[in-house]
Amino acid sequence: MSHASLIERIFSLDKQGDFEALALDVFRHQYFHNEVYRDFCDALRIDPACVRTLGRIPFLPVSFFQNHRVVSFPDNEVHMFVSSGTTGSTPSRHFVFDTAIYEESFLRGFRSVYGEPSDYCILALLPGYLERSGSSLVYMADRLIELSENPHSGFYLHNINMLAEKLQWLYRKGHRVLLLGVTFALLELAEHHPMPIPNAIIMETGGMKGRRKELVRDDLHKILKEAFGVPAIHSEYGMTELFSQAYSSGKGLFKCPPWMRVLIRDPNDPLSLLPDGRTGGINIIDLANIYTCSFLATQDLGKILPGGEFEVLGRFDHSDIRGCNLMVE
Repeated sequence: MSHASLIERIFSLDKQGDFEALALDVFRHQYFHNEVYRDFCDALRIDPACVRTLGRIPFLPVSFFQNHRVVSFPDNEVHMFVSSGTTGSTPSRHFVFDTAIYEESFLRGFRSVYGEPSDYCILALLPGYLERSGSSLVYMADRLIELSENPHSGFYLHNINMLAEKLQWLYRKGHRVLLLGVTFALLELAEHHPMPIPNAIIMETGGMKGRRKELVRDDLHKILKEAFGVPAIHSEYGMTELFSQAYSSGKGLFKCPPWMRVLIRDPNDPLSLLPDGRTGGINIIDLANIYTCSFLATQDLGKILPGGEFEVLGRFDHSDIRGCNLMVE
């Protein structure tokens, strides 16, 4: 089965098709075309012919993106996304064969929740990300800003005084504003420039990166809601190793687009999945990752709620995922 036919099916899932059947087809395709993933499955003694349910698919630890070329294509990449990492750590590298698929994924995902980017003035407060090259978040924000077609949309680095003035002016003029910001920068803005902008969407992307003391989600959102007079704080859940994002419209409850799904693994038995409501490691199926690996075991802890939404509750204490260190260099 070709990449092209799979891609067509992936982005038609919101109209027709069965997620599990397509995920199994993608699994078999990547087993035969992704050498790193195939070696990982073989090391676990997984026979692809015996994998007939989502629960049997092996999930590759995201740490493999730090030390391996995780690709399902034979040619050279056209782009590369690189994670910020932490001091002394090896960044993840996502080799991109076709940036159009990434754009298709993040634009469809955004539109399904928020409508057209042109409905908003989009402001991006992303210090740390803007100060390095290869950020997939900056790539996404740049395209959304472009599609907003609003002359006031744009990026802000450390000039929060100017951003505060812009936000107040936009509120007075009645603009619909979406402010996408890294957590520590939004907190700085809230502390130095609290202002009532109740019609704005404030969306945090997570990430303290050692800049500030970590806060639990409820405390963080309470500070931001009180500072900006908004009823809820929105959130974006994504990572360098993924092509898709999940969004939360409040309370940290995330929804996936049709081609993305979250499963929860047992921290003590990473090849076993937990039922809804139980806390464990977050596994992600991102079918838009057709040219790399669609089945990833993250280092995040979370749980799935009865309605199908999921929460992110923290991270594992150690970067290596217990029981899944096969082949890691």
